Amino acid sequence: MNWDQFVQLTVNGLTDGSVYALIALGFSIVYGILKLLNFAHGDVFMIGAFIGYFVLTGFGGPLNPDFPLPLLLVLMFVLAMLGCGLLGVVIERFAYRPLRDAPRIAPLITAIGVSFFLESSALLLFGAQYRVYNTADFISLSSGIQIGSVTIDSVQILVLVLGLVLMVGLQLLVNRTRLGRQMRAVAADREAAEMLGINVNFVITATFFLGSALAGVAGIMGGLLFNQVTSTIGFIAGLKAFTAAVVGGIGSIPGAMLGGLFIGVAESFVTGYISSTYSNLIVFGILIVVMLLRPSGLLGRAQLQKV
Repeated sequence: MNWDQFVQLTVNGLTDGSVYALIALGFSIVYGILKLLNFAHGDVFMIGAFIGYFVLTGFGGPLNPDFPLPLLLVLMFVLAMLGCGLLGVVIERFAYRPLRDAPRIAPLITAIGVSFFLESSALLLFGAQYRVYNTADFISLSSGIQIGSVTIDSVQILVLVLGLVLMVGLQLLVNRTRLGRQMRAVAADREAAEMLGINVNFVITATFFLGSALAGVAGIMGGLLFNQVTSTIGFIAGLKAFTAAVVGGIGSIPGAMLGGLFIGVAESFVTGYISSTYSNLIVFGILIVVMLLRPSGLLGRAQLQKV
Protein backbone atom coordinates (compact mmCIF):
# COMPACT_ATOMS: atom_id res chain seq x y z
CA MET A 1 0.00 0.00 0.00
CA ASN A 2 1.25 3.47 -0.89
CA TRP A 3 1.02 5.21 2.49
CA ASP A 4 2.05 8.60 1.11
CA GLN A 5 -0.88 8.50 -1.28
CA PHE A 6 -3.19 7.39 1.54
CA VAL A 7 -2.10 10.31 3.76
CA GLN A 8 -2.36 12.79 0.89
CA LEU A 9 -5.87 11.63 0.01
CA THR A 10 -6.84 11.83 3.70
CA VAL A 11 -5.60 15.42 3.93
CA ASN A 12 -7.41 16.35 0.72
CA GLY A 13 -10.59 14.67 2.00
CA LEU A 14 -10.46 16.44 5.36
CA THR A 15 -10.00 19.76 3.58
CA ASP A 16 -13.00 19.25 1.30
CA GLY A 17 -14.91 17.76 4.23
CA SER A 18 -14.39 20.93 6.26
CA VAL A 19 -16.29 22.85 3.57
CA TYR A 20 -19.11 20.27 3.56
CA ALA A 21 -19.20 20.29 7.36
CA LEU A 22 -19.69 24.06 7.58
CA ILE A 23 -22.60 23.89 5.14
CA ALA A 24 -24.01 20.83 6.94
CA LEU A 25 -23.98 22.74 10.24
CA GLY A 26 -26.47 25.20 8.74
CA PHE A 27 -28.75 22.35 7.71
CA SER A 28 -28.51 20.79 11.16
CA ILE A 29 -29.15 23.81 13.37
CA VAL A 30 -32.13 24.94 11.28
CA TYR A 31 -33.59 21.43 11.24
CA GLY A 32 -32.96 21.06 14.96
CA ILE A 33 -35.10 24.10 15.73
CA LEU A 34 -37.76 24.15 13.00
CA LYS A 35 -37.65 20.57 11.65
CA LEU A 36 -37.21 22.29 8.27
CA LEU A 37 -34.97 21.02 5.48
CA ASN A 38 -33.66 24.29 4.08
CA PHE A 39 -32.73 23.21 0.56
CA ALA A 40 -31.87 26.81 -0.31
CA HIS A 41 -28.84 26.56 1.96
CA GLY A 42 -26.53 25.32 -0.80
CA ASP A 43 -27.31 28.42 -2.84
CA VAL A 44 -26.40 30.64 0.12
CA PHE A 45 -23.00 28.91 -0.10
CA MET A 46 -22.89 29.93 -3.78
CA ILE A 47 -23.69 33.56 -2.93
CA GLY A 48 -20.86 33.54 -0.36
CA ALA A 49 -18.43 32.36 -3.05
CA PHE A 50 -19.52 35.22 -5.33
CA ILE A 51 -19.20 37.78 -2.52
CA GLY A 52 -15.63 36.63 -1.89
CA TYR A 53 -14.82 36.83 -5.60
CA PHE A 54 -16.21 40.35 -6.02
CA VAL A 55 -14.43 41.59 -2.86
CA LEU A 56 -11.18 40.12 -4.19
CA THR A 57 -11.53 41.68 -7.64
CA GLY A 58 -12.94 44.93 -6.27
CA PHE A 59 -9.85 45.57 -4.15
CA GLY A 60 -7.20 45.18 -6.80
CA GLY A 61 -7.58 41.56 -7.88
CA PRO A 62 -5.34 38.59 -7.10
CA LEU A 63 -2.22 39.99 -8.82
CA ASN A 64 -2.22 43.45 -7.27
CA PRO A 65 -4.42 43.58 -4.13
CA ASP A 66 -4.96 46.95 -2.46
CA PHE A 67 -4.49 45.49 1.04
CA PRO A 68 -2.01 43.09 2.64
CA LEU A 69 -3.09 39.48 2.11
CA PRO A 70 -4.21 38.74 5.73
CA LEU A 71 -6.38 41.88 5.81
CA LEU A 72 -7.86 41.09 2.40
CA LEU A 73 -8.79 37.54 3.49
CA VAL A 74 -10.35 38.83 6.71
CA LEU A 75 -12.38 41.36 4.70
CA MET A 76 -13.54 38.64 2.29
CA PHE A 77 -14.65 36.32 5.10
CA VAL A 78 -16.32 39.05 7.18
CA LEU A 79 -18.31 40.49 4.25
CA ALA A 80 -19.34 37.00 3.11
CA MET A 81 -20.52 36.15 6.64
CA LEU A 82 -22.49 39.38 6.94
CA GLY A 83 -23.95 39.21 3.43
CA CYS A 84 -24.98 35.56 3.66
CA GLY A 85 -26.17 35.95 7.25
CA LEU A 86 -28.48 38.80 6.23
CA LEU A 87 -29.64 36.80 3.21
CA GLY A 88 -30.55 33.92 5.53
CA VAL A 89 -32.51 36.30 7.77
CA VAL A 90 -34.44 37.66 4.76
CA ILE A 91 -35.21 34.14 3.53
CA GLU A 92 -36.50 33.13 6.96
CA ARG A 93 -38.59 36.27 7.39
CA PHE A 94 -40.35 36.28 4.03
CA ALA A 95 -40.28 32.65 2.86
CA TYR A 96 -40.45 30.46 5.97
CA ARG A 97 -42.00 32.45 8.82
CA PRO A 98 -45.44 32.80 7.18
CA LEU A 99 -45.48 28.99 6.80
CA ARG A 100 -44.20 28.14 10.27
CA ASP A 101 -47.46 26.50 11.36
CA ALA A 102 -48.36 25.12 7.92
CA PRO A 103 -48.09 21.40 7.02
CA ARG A 104 -44.45 20.41 6.60
CA ILE A 105 -44.76 19.93 2.85
CA ALA A 106 -45.43 23.67 2.36
CA PRO A 107 -42.10 25.01 3.70
CA LEU A 108 -40.28 22.14 2.01
CA ILE A 109 -41.67 23.13 -1.41
CA THR A 110 -40.95 26.77 -0.58
CA ALA A 111 -37.32 25.89 0.22
CA ILE A 112 -36.92 24.29 -3.20
CA GLY A 113 -38.51 27.37 -4.78
CA VAL A 114 -36.13 29.71 -2.92
CA SER A 115 -33.21 27.58 -4.12
CA PHE A 116 -34.28 27.97 -7.77
CA PHE A 117 -34.91 31.69 -7.21
CA LEU A 118 -31.39 32.28 -5.84
CA GLU A 119 -29.74 30.21 -8.56
CA SER A 120 -31.68 31.93 -11.34
CA SER A 121 -31.06 35.38 -9.83
CA ALA A 122 -27.31 34.69 -9.69
CA LEU A 123 -27.42 33.52 -13.31
CA LEU A 124 -29.17 36.73 -14.41
CA LEU A 125 -26.95 39.04 -12.34
CA PHE A 126 -23.55 37.40 -12.80
CA GLY A 127 -23.94 35.50 -16.08
CA ALA A 128 -23.25 31.86 -16.89
CA GLN A 129 -19.47 32.15 -17.26
CA TYR A 130 -17.14 30.76 -14.62
CA ARG A 131 -15.46 33.26 -12.30
CA VAL A 132 -11.95 32.26 -11.25
CA TYR A 133 -10.32 33.16 -7.92
CA ASN A 134 -6.78 32.51 -9.26
CA THR A 135 -5.78 31.54 -5.73
CA ALA A 136 -2.17 30.71 -6.67
CA ASP A 137 -1.64 34.34 -7.79
CA PHE A 138 -2.09 35.80 -4.31
CA ILE A 139 -1.57 32.85 -1.93
CA SER A 140 1.69 30.96 -2.36
CA LEU A 141 0.79 27.28 -2.52
CA SER A 142 4.46 26.35 -1.95
CA SER A 143 4.49 27.86 1.54
CA GLY A 144 2.70 24.95 3.18
CA ILE A 145 4.01 21.78 4.81
CA GLN A 146 5.98 19.13 2.96
CA ILE A 147 6.45 15.71 4.59
CA GLY A 148 8.06 13.33 2.15
CA SER A 149 5.82 13.30 -0.89
CA VAL A 150 2.80 14.52 1.13
CA THR A 151 1.97 18.19 0.58
CA ILE A 152 -0.36 20.31 2.70
CA ASP A 153 -0.45 23.67 0.95
CA SER A 154 -1.23 26.98 2.64
CA VAL A 155 -4.83 27.09 1.37
CA GLN A 156 -5.54 23.65 2.82
CA ILE A 157 -4.03 24.71 6.15
CA LEU A 158 -6.20 27.84 6.15
CA VAL A 159 -9.35 25.86 5.37
CA LEU A 160 -8.62 23.14 7.95
CA VAL A 161 -7.75 25.55 10.76
CA LEU A 162 -10.57 28.02 10.11
CA GLY A 163 -13.09 25.22 9.62
CA LEU A 164 -12.08 23.60 12.92
CA VAL A 165 -12.22 26.93 14.78
CA LEU A 166 -15.71 27.73 13.45
CA MET A 167 -17.08 24.23 14.14
CA VAL A 168 -15.76 24.22 17.71
CA GLY A 169 -16.91 27.84 18.17
CA LEU A 170 -20.47 26.96 17.15
CA GLN A 171 -20.49 24.00 19.51
CA LEU A 172 -19.32 26.22 22.39
CA LEU A 173 -21.89 28.89 21.51
CA VAL A 174 -24.74 26.36 21.60
CA ASN A 175 -23.59 24.72 24.83
CA ARG A 176 -22.26 27.64 26.90
CA THR A 177 -24.06 30.87 25.97
CA ARG A 178 -27.48 32.27 26.73
CA LEU A 179 -28.42 32.26 23.05
CA GLY A 180 -27.32 28.63 22.85
CA ARG A 181 -29.52 27.67 25.79
CA GLN A 182 -32.45 29.45 24.16
CA MET A 183 -31.77 27.62 20.89
CA ARG A 184 -31.79 24.27 22.68
CA ALA A 185 -34.99 25.21 24.51
CA VAL A 186 -36.76 26.17 21.27
CA ALA A 187 -35.50 22.98 19.63
CA ALA A 188 -36.88 20.88 22.48
CA ASP A 189 -40.33 22.52 22.65
CA ARG A 190 -41.09 25.76 20.85
CA GLU A 191 -44.43 26.41 22.56
CA ALA A 192 -43.04 25.78 26.05
CA ALA A 193 -40.04 28.02 25.33
CA GLU A 194 -42.38 30.82 24.28
CA MET A 195 -44.41 30.46 27.47
CA LEU A 196 -41.18 30.75 29.47
CA GLY A 197 -40.53 34.16 27.92
CA ILE A 198 -38.05 33.23 25.22
CA ASN A 199 -38.31 35.36 22.10
CA VAL A 200 -38.75 32.51 19.63
CA ASN A 201 -38.69 34.74 16.54
CA PHE A 202 -35.34 36.21 17.60
CA VAL A 203 -33.85 32.78 18.29
CA ILE A 204 -34.96 31.43 14.91
CA THR A 205 -33.66 34.54 13.13
CA ALA A 206 -30.31 34.23 14.95
CA THR A 207 -30.15 30.55 13.97
CA PHE A 208 -30.66 31.37 10.29
CA PHE A 209 -28.05 34.13 10.52
CA LEU A 210 -25.47 31.81 12.08
CA GLY A 211 -26.09 28.95 9.66
CA SER A 212 -26.03 31.23 6.61
CA ALA A 213 -22.88 33.01 7.83
CA LEU A 214 -21.12 29.64 8.07
CA ALA A 215 -22.28 28.84 4.53
CA GLY A 216 -20.77 32.17 3.41
CA VAL A 217 -17.41 31.23 4.91
CA ALA A 218 -17.66 27.81 3.25
CA GLY A 219 -18.33 29.56 -0.09
CA ILE A 220 -15.03 31.44 0.09
CA MET A 221 -13.24 28.28 1.20
CA GLY A 222 -14.67 26.50 -1.83
CA GLY A 223 -13.60 29.36 -4.09
CA LEU A 224 -10.05 29.28 -2.73
CA LEU A 225 -9.82 25.49 -2.99
CA PHE A 226 -11.54 24.83 -6.31
CA ASN A 227 -10.98 28.26 -7.95
CA GLN A 228 -14.11 28.19 -10.12
CA VAL A 229 -17.36 29.87 -9.12
CA THR A 230 -20.63 29.76 -11.03
CA SER A 231 -24.34 30.01 -10.24
CA THR A 232 -24.77 26.20 -10.21
CA ILE A 233 -22.12 25.25 -7.63
CA GLY A 234 -24.60 25.46 -4.76
CA PHE A 235 -26.72 22.55 -5.98
CA ILE A 236 -24.22 19.71 -5.72
CA ALA A 237 -22.47 21.24 -2.68
CA GLY A 238 -25.82 21.55 -0.93
CA LEU A 239 -26.72 17.93 -1.72
CA LYS A 240 -23.40 16.66 -0.37
CA ALA A 241 -23.71 18.81 2.75
CA PHE A 242 -27.26 17.56 3.26
CA THR A 243 -25.93 14.01 2.87
CA ALA A 244 -23.25 14.80 5.47
CA ALA A 245 -25.85 16.19 7.90
CA VAL A 246 -28.08 13.11 7.50
CA VAL A 247 -25.18 10.65 7.75
CA GLY A 248 -23.89 12.34 10.90
CA GLY A 249 -27.37 12.70 12.40
CA ILE A 250 -29.37 15.71 11.28
CA GLY A 251 -29.99 18.11 14.14
CA SER A 252 -26.68 17.14 15.80
CA ILE A 253 -23.81 19.64 15.59
CA PRO A 254 -21.07 17.03 16.23
CA GLY A 255 -22.88 14.77 13.76
CA ALA A 256 -22.75 17.44 11.05
CA MET A 257 -19.01 17.90 11.66
CA LEU A 258 -18.34 14.15 11.56
CA GLY A 259 -20.59 13.63 8.54
CA GLY A 260 -18.92 16.41 6.55
CA LEU A 261 -15.42 15.10 7.23
CA PHE A 262 -16.53 11.52 6.52
CA ILE A 263 -18.10 12.44 3.18
CA GLY A 264 -15.05 14.50 2.20
CA VAL A 265 -12.62 11.65 2.97
CA ALA A 266 -14.84 9.05 1.25
CA GLU A 267 -15.06 11.21 -1.87
CA SER A 268 -11.28 11.72 -1.87
CA PHE A 269 -10.56 7.99 -1.55
CA VAL A 270 -12.97 7.13 -4.36
CA THR A 271 -11.39 9.76 -6.61
CA GLY A 272 -7.85 8.65 -5.78
CA TYR A 273 -8.26 4.88 -5.79
CA ILE A 274 -11.08 4.33 -8.29
CA SER A 275 -12.21 7.29 -10.44
CA SER A 276 -13.76 10.72 -9.97
CA THR A 277 -16.59 9.46 -12.21
CA TYR A 278 -17.93 7.38 -9.32
CA SER A 279 -17.45 9.88 -6.47
CA ASN A 280 -21.04 11.16 -6.41
CA LEU A 281 -22.38 7.63 -6.83
CA ILE A 282 -20.44 6.39 -3.79
CA VAL A 283 -21.30 9.45 -1.67
CA PHE A 284 -25.04 9.07 -2.18
CA GLY A 285 -24.69 5.30 -1.88
CA ILE A 286 -23.28 5.91 1.61
CA LEU A 287 -26.41 7.93 2.40
CA ILE A 288 -28.66 5.03 1.39
CA VAL A 289 -26.65 2.50 3.42
CA VAL A 290 -26.69 4.69 6.55
CA MET A 291 -30.42 5.30 6.21
CA LEU A 292 -31.03 1.55 5.96
CA LEU A 293 -28.77 0.57 8.87
CA ARG A 294 -29.11 3.60 11.18
CA PRO A 295 -31.89 6.00 10.12
CA SER A 296 -31.06 8.50 12.88
CA GLY A 297 -27.46 8.88 11.59
CA LEU A 298 -24.13 8.09 13.19
CA LEU A 299 -24.51 10.49 16.15
CA GLY A 300 -28.24 11.26 15.89
CA ARG A 301 -30.95 10.16 18.25
CA ALA A 302 -34.42 8.94 17.37
CA GLN A 303 -37.02 11.70 17.63
CA LEU A 304 -39.44 11.45 20.52
CA GLN A 305 -43.05 11.91 19.48
CA LYS A 306 -45.25 14.07 21.72
CA VAL A 307 -48.67 12.58 22.41
